[in-house]
Formats: sequence, structure tokens, C-alpha cells
Amino acid sequence: MASAVKDSRSGYGPLLRTPGAWTFLLPGFLARQPFAMLTIGIVLLVESTTGSYGTAGAVSAATGVSMALFAPQSGKLADRFGQRAVLIPGVLVHVTGVAALTTLALAHAPLWALFAVAVPTGASTPQVGPMVRARWAARLGGSPLMPTAAAFESVTDEFTFVVGPVLATALCTGIHPAAGLVAEAALTLAGGLLFASQRRSQPPVHRPQDGDRPRVSALSVPGVRVLIVAFLGIGAVFGGMQVSLTAFTQHIGQPGINGVLYGVFAGGNMLAGIACGVIAWKVGPRRRLLVAYGLLALATTPLWAVTAVPLLGAVGLVVGLCIAPALITGYTLVESLVPAGARTEAFTWLTGAVALGQAAAATCAGQLADGFGPSTGFLVPLAGTALALTVLLALRVHLLPRSSTVAAGALAHGVDAEVPAVSEDRERELARA
Repeated sequence: MASAVKDSRSGYGPLLRTPGAWTFLLPGFLARQPFAMLTIGIVLLVESTTGSYGTAGAVSAATGVSMALFAPQSGKLADRFGQRAVLIPGVLVHVTGVAALTTLALAHAPLWALFAVAVPTGASTPQVGPMVRARWAARLGGSPLMPTAAAFESVTDEFTFVVGPVLATALCTGIHPAAGLVAEAALTLAGGLLFASQRRSQPPVHRPQDGDRPRVSALSVPGVRVLIVAFLGIGAVFGGMQVSLTAFTQHIGQPGINGVLYGVFAGGNMLAGIACGVIAWKVGPRRRLLVAYGLLALATTPLWAVTAVPLLGAVGLVVGLCIAPALITGYTLVESLVPAGARTEAFTWLTGAVALGQAAAATCAGQLADGFGPSTGFLVPLAGTALALTVLLALRVHLLPRSSTVAAGALAHGVDAEVPAVSEDRERELARA
């Protein structure tokens, strides 16, 4: 394992000069591109073969739910056996599932058959983002660059959500409804195998020793459970926006601008992420999360009432600008809440929560769009963020950083120790670190 970086500065320059970082950054960037293409590719293909946004959203939701349920298990196995051992079979199963789903949809197979294939397709989705974050955590240790790494990864994710939906929409509308999923499978195969080949940058494997008690899941950490709720709400924004923008642009007869509008939304997210990585924060991460989430819930309020394309793009941009600070802060908190041996699992719980929220939102937004008009689907992001914000405010005490030593001992011994929360001054110090 590489030693922790000693550079006390923050910013992208020192981060990208981390020894060995580029060996996993470039393959990881390629391997995560298909992630944002999967759900929108399913929605566009199934809607074209069934004529129903509700059906398309439901099949997409089945994929997202299975992804959310199985992703943490993938992370746990990666912590124990290594990322390569989990990634290679997962890539092969996923590509096979996408091929089967595409074939069945084009053959107008019954809905139950689409659901049956959607489950393993989602369950095997490669969790490259959490794996890259775990590699950063292993390489940086307690370095002050960790918040910058979280911001950098959020920017990378959001760039993926800018490129992925636009590419999938362009392929589905310009070439063939199945072209988006075909491209997703090809990129998953090439990128996933290339990333898996980077063995030297993998985090160390944490196998239990003789006499050790079974290691407890990262889900036993109360702060992780609170963050899962927050990320469910963020997923509701992604899912609700995807389906609602698709329905809205179809309704006004301009389906080609769907990818552009979603790209503007994701572009705002990316720009905010870039800014978060260069700011020297003087406010603790818990407070930043609460403020950012409140702004996000507020920004989603007018979506359902907007009927003009330029205004919808502007509101979507503001919503995107509010997402990145919440995402980045949530991922940053993992380092202070979860011991190293369970971080990949913790990151996959959060990524899975986004997928689950996205799936549920896609289903609800699709049903609302079918039954009450395309604009009503935009109520889903508002409802999801408002509920999550309520939980965050009620349980915010669990988001204070804990003693890493005591937390590690609690997990190792299978107990959920009550560790005194640090002071706000100490929280600020940890935020800088």
C-alpha cells in the first residue's frame, strides 16, 4: 500500500501529482462512462417498443433497485477479496444482461421477461466510482487532499452524467433505439477490463485473521445510514429529471433536446463540483451538507410549474449547481465515519442509494407523466429532497466525525459504540484534513 501523501496543500494540482494516481484515474474514467447511459438507454428503448413511459420507467427502476441492493455486497467482497476478483466476473455478467435485455425489448417480449433480465443487469453493474474512491482513500490516508479527491470524483461523475445521457440520447434518436444500450455494453466491457488490470493501485485486501470476530457491515455506522437517506433524495432528483425531461420534450415535439437539457442540469452539477474542490472550507462538513441540501430542496420547487424550454434549462442548471456540494460533502464524511476496511462497502451503499432513489423516482415520475401530464413528474425531485432533508435535520448528530480508532474497534468487535462527537472546532479541523 502506498504511503499517505504528506502535502499539506489542497487543490487539484497537488492531488493529480499523487504518485500512481493516473494509473487508475484514466481507466476508471473510461470504465464509469456507461453508468449514466444505462437507465436512460433503457427508458428510450422500452418506451420506443411499448409506447409507455410508465413501463419504461418501471423496467429502468428494476435495474436500479437491483443495483442498489447488490452494490454494497459487491463493495464488501471487494474489500475482502480485491477489486479485480469482483470486477471481472461482474463486467461479463453485466454485458450479457444488457445484450439479453436489448434483444427481448426489440422482440416485444412480455413485461415479466424484461423485469427478469433487468434484475441481473442492474445487480452486476460495475461499481467503478466507489472503487476509484477507495483507491484514493488508500493512497491518501488522512491527507488534507481527501476533500479535494472527493470533489474531483464528483466532477468526474458529473462529467459522466453530462456525456452519458447526451450520447445515449443521440444514439437512440439518431441511429436506433437500441444503440444506446449497445454502446453502454461495449464501453463497460472495454473500460471495466482495463480498470481491473490496474492491480498495483488496488486497496489492500482485508481478510479476517484466525480468532477475529466477523467484520460488521459499514451499514452498522449510524452516520452511513443517515447519508444513505440523503443520497436517496439525490437519486430522486436524477431519476425524476431523466424521465420528466424525456416526457416533456416528447410532449412538445422536440425529443432531440432532451439530452441537451439533461446535460445543462448535469453541467451545473459539474461546475459546482469544480468550485468545491478549490475552496478552502472553514465550515464543517456536517453544516455544509445541511445547507447544501436545503438549497437543493428549494431549487427543485419551481420545476413542475415551468413550461418554457429556456426557463426549464435555467432552473435545471440551478438544481444541478446545488447537487454537487451535497454529494461531495457526503462522500467526504465517509472517511471520518467509517474505518478503512469497510470504505469500499460504504461508498457502494451511497452509490446504491443514488441508484435506488433514481429507480423509485423514475417509476413515480413515469406514472405521473402518463396519468397527469409530463410536468407533474417534476414533483418527484421536490418530494424526495424534502423528505430526505427532514431526516437529515432530525438525525444530524450522527454526522459529526467520530474517533477513527474507537470506530474501528467498534466495527471489529461487532458493536456500535457510542463515541462522543467532536467539537465544532475539531470538526473544522477534520474538514480541512
